[in-house]
Amino acid sequence: MNFDLEQLKKDHKTSYFALEYERLVSEEKKVMEMVTGDESLRDLADEELQNIRFQKEAIERQLEEILKADEEEIEFPNEVVLEVRAGAGGDEASLFALELVEMYERYTDNRSWNSKHLDEYTLEIKGKDVYKLLRFETGVHRVQRIPATEKNGRIHTSTASVAILPIRKRSKIEINPTDLEMEYSRSGGAGGQNVNKVETAVRLIHKPTGIDVRSTSERSQLGNREKAMSILIAKLQMLQDEEEAKKYSGDRKSQIGTADRSEKIRTYNFPQDRVTDHRIKQSWSNIPGIMNGNLDKIIEAMQAGVVGDAEEE
Repeated sequence: MNFDLEQLKKDHKTSYFALEYERLVSEEKKVMEMVTGDESLRDLADEELQNIRFQKEAIERQLEEILKADEEEIEFPNEVVLEVRAGAGGDEASLFALELVEMYERYTDNRSWNSKHLDEYTLEIKGKDVYKLLRFETGVHRVQRIPATEKNGRIHTSTASVAILPIRKRSKIEINPTDLEMEYSRSGGAGGQNVNKVETAVRLIHKPTGIDVRSTSERSQLGNREKAMSILIAKLQMLQDEEEAKKYSGDRKSQIGTADRSEKIRTYNFPQDRVTDHRIKQSWSNIPGIMNGNLDKIIEAMQAGVVGDAEEE
């Protein structure tokens, strides 16, 4: 077994199995020493050694499954921040951005994931396979429809950009403390007499990039600082990934999605009751249902189309 038992004993998910494996190794050694001292016990020892070997193999399989799941979570974490920004289109773009947030919130409920608002346009979502399923939602979403304020019946086009930021337990991004500017303020919102009396809200500014992150969702200043830092790291990672994607813009993968939030990926055409994803060139009807969070068909098609194309290369 090529496992580091000492390291495995430090992890609560593997510590029991590592200790049990260590016990079996010790027991195996004692049985072999017993045989060395008395060959008449060979048959009994062989039976015992075989039983120990079966137990060790069972533990090895369990440890492999746990470590494989951990590796998958590193690549596809079960926590993301979904951020929507209004683009071109004025008030209609802002309205569409809010509708997208509501759409994803309903999809989250449908999948029994946990979500909470970090602000009006930002959701924190936790759940199994959340990043694996939502990662292809990053990009520009375009809406074509007749706004309620439009008197002449003209179709307007507006946009909103979506970013799916995976929150990883381990990241290669390192931040120099001198590059950070940190501000504290009182969290707003309705509540009792203690609301706004303590400065728990945290705002982080990464001076080299100008990225600005604010967290008010946690009850303590420490909690909001940690949350803001994890979001900042996720944004810096996305920035780095986008730069990497641009270097290889001629590759097949770039043609099916660069994960760049400036890439136009989907159009919601209300008059024609059609949603089209431009990367896989597929369309779906029933916009009211889709906006109500019924995204399964689109998400499944993206997994099959984008992932399938990438695996063929």
